[in-house]
Amino acid sequence: MHKLDRRNFLKTTSTLAGAGAVASMTGCNPGSSSSDTSGIRFHPLDGVARQNIKITDVKVIPFSYVDPNKNLWRTASYHVWKADGAITQIFTDAGIVGIGEGSPYEGPDYIKEFTEKEIKPLLVGKNPFDLELFTNRGTTRHERAPWAGIDCALWDVIGKATGKPVYELLATHNKPRTRIPIYASSGVEHEWYDNGEQFLIDQALRHKADGYDCMKIRKGTEWSYSGMTLEKYIDVLRHVREAVGPDFRLCQEAMGKTDTPMERIVNEFCPVLEELGFYWFEEGPGGTALEDIEWFLRFQEAMPNVLVTGGERFRERFESQIWLDKGALDVVQADCNVTGLTENWYISQMAHQRGIMSIPHNWHGGGTTMANAHFVAAIPNGEYCELNQTYNPLKEGIFKEPLTVKDGYMQLPDKPGFGVELIDDVEKKFPFVPGSYLMKNPRMS
Repeated sequence: MHKLDRRNFLKTTSTLAGAGAVASMTGCNPGSSSSDTSGIRFHPLDGVARQNIKITDVKVIPFSYVDPNKNLWRTASYHVWKADGAITQIFTDAGIVGIGEGSPYEGPDYIKEFTEKEIKPLLVGKNPFDLELFTNRGTTRHERAPWAGIDCALWDVIGKATGKPVYELLATHNKPRTRIPIYASSGVEHEWYDNGEQFLIDQALRHKADGYDCMKIRKGTEWSYSGMTLEKYIDVLRHVREAVGPDFRLCQEAMGKTDTPMERIVNEFCPVLEELGFYWFEEGPGGTALEDIEWFLRFQEAMPNVLVTGGERFRERFESQIWLDKGALDVVQADCNVTGLTENWYISQMAHQRGIMSIPHNWHGGGTTMANAHFVAAIPNGEYCELNQTYNPLKEGIFKEPLTVKDGYMQLPDKPGFGVELIDDVEKKFPFVPGSYLMKNPRMS
C-alpha cells in the first residue's frame, strides 16, 4: 500500500474511531441523537470509586547490573558497561505497595534523593486516587524522571485497590488487549570495525526466527573511526533487506552524529529507505527540538511509504501538541518512564484524534516495560511495544513472575495493578553501582 494511501488510511480509520470516541465522550454515537452518558468515562478514573487510602511512605530502590566484560552494547564511540534501574515504591495504610520507574538514564541515585527529599513530603498523607495533583510535575527532564516513577506507582496502587489491571483502567474507549505485539529494538551490538555487517544480518535473522515481525536498526559504532560512509551504510541496509525478505518490517533509528549533512539524509538516504520498504524512520535529525519539525515534514515528503516517528523525549502533552497539530509525526513515541502513565494517556488520546499512532519508546528494564506494556494494551492506537534486545537481567530478573515474550508477543497478566511483584532483596541481588553507564570505547581511546 502506498504510504500516502496508508497514511490516509491510518488517519481515516483512526479519525473514525476517534469520532466514535468523541461521540462517546459527548454521549452520542455517530448518527444518533442520544445524549445518554451512562457508562462513559471521560478520564480513566471516571466512575471508579475513590477509596479512603492514605500514602504513608515513599522510597526508591536503585540497583545495577554490571557486565563482567563492561561491554553490554555499543553506541558511537562509547561502550555501555552497566544497566541501571530505579524502582519507586509507594506505601499506603491499606497495606498496598505500588511500584513504578522513572528513566534510569537520569541517575538512580538522583531519582532516589529527589524523590525522598522533594516529593515524599508532598505525598505522605495524600490519597493515591488524587493522582492528577501529581501529574505533569517537574520543570526539567531531569526532574520528570522521579515524577514519572511516582505516577506509575500511583496507578499500581489504584489498580491493586480496585482489583483491576492498570490496562483495564486506562482503556476508556475500547476493549484492552492483553496479548500485545513486540518489536525487536536492536542494532547496538555490531561493530563496523569487526565484521559488523554480518553480525547485523545474523541478528535480524535471529529475531525473525524468534517470531518477531519487526526490528529496529541503529547506525552503529563511530563512523569516522570505522571508515563507515553513507554509501557503505546503504549497502549494508540493502543486504539486511535481502536476508530477511520483503515482509519483515525494518525500522531505522536516528542518523545524527554520523557527520552526514541533513540535505543528504533527505535527498539520498530517505529515497533508499523508501526503495527498501522500511517501516519507519525514527528521529532522523537525532532529536525532536522544535527547530527539527521542518526536517520531519521533509522526511514525510521524501518517503511516501515510510512512517516518520519521534517524540521519546517529550515530557508532557503541551510539548507534543505542536508536533501533532503540524502532522510532523506518523507515530509518537512518548515514554511512560519520562512522562508517567497519566500524561502519556493524554498524549495518546490527542494523537488518536489526529490519526497518529502511539508506540512508546521502551529501552530499560522490567520496571519501564511493565508501565509501557500496560499503556500499549490500553490505548486504541498502539500498534507495538518496543523491547530492547540487549542482555540485561534487570528486564526479567527483578520480578517474581516476569513479563516475557513468546513468538513476538507479550501476554500481560490479569492481576490487579501491573500484575508483577519485586523479588525479595532485589537491591542485594543487583547492588547499585554509581556513575555513568557510558565509558569510552577502549579501542577508540
